[in-house]
Amino acid sequence: MAMLRIMMSLAAIAMLLGSTMATNYTVGGPDGGWDQTSDLFGWAASKTFYVGDNLIFSYALSHSVLEVTKASFDSCEITSPIAIYTGGTTVITLASVGKRYFICGTGGHCTVGRMKLEINTLSKAFPPPPPAKPATPPTATPKAPPPSTPKIPPPSSPTTPPASAPSTTPVASPPTSSPSPKSSSVPSPKNGHKISPAMSSSKSHAHSPAMPPAGVPTSPTIEAVGLPPSDAPAPTPSAPSSADKISVIAGSTVGFGFVVMLMFLL
Repeated sequence: MAMLRIMMSLAAIAMLLGSTMATNYTVGGPDGGWDQTSDLFGWAASKTFYVGDNLIFSYALSHSVLEVTKASFDSCEITSPIAIYTGGTTVITLASVGKRYFICGTGGHCTVGRMKLEINTLSKAFPPPPPAKPATPPTATPKAPPPSTPKIPPPSSPTTPPASAPSTTPVASPPTSSPSPKSSSVPSPKNGHKISPAMSSSKSHAHSPAMPPAGVPTSPTIEAVGLPPSDAPAPTPSAPSSADKISVIAGSTVGFGFVVMLMFLL
């Protein structure tokens, strides 16, 4: 199928070249023509005719152009021509390879005037087409790799160890012993000062320590490790001893009796 297409293409090209490159020949020219005085044999021998060329016959109206066979050409027979042309100007295209024969149709012009012409047509000598070159794939031009951008590592953040959480386990500290307040001694009546019952009563209330409610134990202070110690509560005075109680009662009784005696004396 491909070969057939190539042949058809070549034939079309040959026809095109033949039509465009055809040569026009004026018979007997340039100095003569289709007449009895021109050397038509010498003119035809000096030319080379190819397929597609054109023969131009220019003649007077007393002449004509007859295309005949080889036998009629040799005998100048005008009774059975292949084609007859008249009118003063005739153009004949050489369409095929071979010899063609032309004579004048006027009587006696072929035999006496030598108005006869033999044309040998050759084929066009086309140069053979160059062999088709195998299609070579285009060489791929190596592409230069794009410049590589250096990768900058991200700044490493310093790794800090996690801060250890302070231990919240409280450490129980031993309870601090509260110093026992010393009970103030009640002044004896020997001091010589007069003590009113009101003052005695107020003094006894002032010096008597505050007694904590019975059955409520004192809670020890617990300090957390690593924290500043909180303000320690005021020490709770311990309960007075039984001797102190007796001395206080005795002093109060003596004072009361002394006051009563003064009242009687007055």
